[in-house]
Amino acid sequence: MLPTIDIESLGFDAGAHLLIKHGLQQLAPGDALDVTGLGAGWDGQLAAWCRSQGHPCTALEVDGRRLVRVTRGGASAGRWRAALHSGHADPRAEGAIADQAKAQWGLAARGATVEAGSPAMQFRLDQKEEVWAERAADLYAQAAAAQWDPETAIDWKAEFTLPDMVEDAVVQVLTYMIENEVAALVVPARFLGQVHPHYREVQAVLAIQVADEARHIEVFTRRVRLKGREPGLSTAGGQSSLKTLLDEQDFSVAEFLLSVLGEGTFVSLLHFLHAYAPDPVTRQIARLAARDEARHVAFGMTHLAARLEREPAFRTRLANAVQSRNDALAASSGLNEEVFDALILLAAGALTPAAIAAGYLRVQQLMVDMAEGRQSRLERLGFSKTEAQQLSALHTRNFM
Repeated sequence: MLPTIDIESLGFDAGAHLLIKHGLQQLAPGDALDVTGLGAGWDGQLAAWCRSQGHPCTALEVDGRRLVRVTRGGASAGRWRAALHSGHADPRAEGAIADQAKAQWGLAARGATVEAGSPAMQFRLDQKEEVWAERAADLYAQAAAAQWDPETAIDWKAEFTLPDMVEDAVVQVLTYMIENEVAALVVPARFLGQVHPHYREVQAVLAIQVADEARHIEVFTRRVRLKGREPGLSTAGGQSSLKTLLDEQDFSVAEFLLSVLGEGTFVSLLHFLHAYAPDPVTRQIARLAARDEARHVAFGMTHLAARLEREPAFRTRLANAVQSRNDALAASSGLNEEVFDALILLAAGALTPAAIAAGYLRVQQLMVDMAEGRQSRLERLGFSKTEAQQLSALHTRNFM
């Protein structure tokens, strides 16, 4: 005896199809169930629904009672005929991540079955090799867990008074850092809307990077204004250096220049500020921002390592990008004098010849640490030691 569903007086405009759909889901394709009802025209409504879903049905009379026998159609029947499969939600599943995402998948969740006829949506970055990083999901999870609230993570009420010259130095360094963080926000934000949603883990990483940089800009600005100051000097050379990052159209090259070289160098600068900042607020800000920036570097390294493993010749493209940027900035002054002098003063800790001499040496050591850090990251990406030294030396004198 076949299973029977009695929809009673429930109409198809009020949800009767849900009872039948549930019943059919318990059957294998080709198996059948009987449906009966009491409402006016229920059988005609059922027949129309079955046609739309691809389930054959037959009207029967059994013991004077009208039944409709519904046979479950195949998976490719009805509205799912010619539907598109879009990988798997779990990125670790075999075949989860497509080498090229289809425009017809649009905004569907990865792993969804996309109905035929869905509108095509064009995303410029629709190839796995252009954007993917195996650790993207883990890096996003780490970033989400490490988010911090500027209002509570920093002791804005900490009492301190600095000499005007020292406070001005802090303001100038943070002014310089703000414009660099703006560039670090704009670059991932620009690519974020170009990444196909199929690569959602990469979208998530870029989105949280944007949030990180927005928070850095907020706290740097708040520290600038903490003692009633306005931001200091922004130079043409600094702006020119950052413009080259905004002008880069290739995602991998932009990640290389911004994250691997620029933000990697900035991590060293933030550690330097944490060590030598003259007040507790600036030290707290530097420590928290450095932690965020280290994650940004990790994503860039992970992405580029994967791309270079598949495409070793891409190293030449990266090396050429560093040389081209160096050539474009050859006439610029690099790090402005005000920022350089401010770093010396902060590292000195006092206005005496001996202290200034020590501060100068500490800034010189910072430059060495930055260069060695860049070289180490370049070697991890497969550049030879000589190549890594040469490329590190070509990196913009503006740090970012």
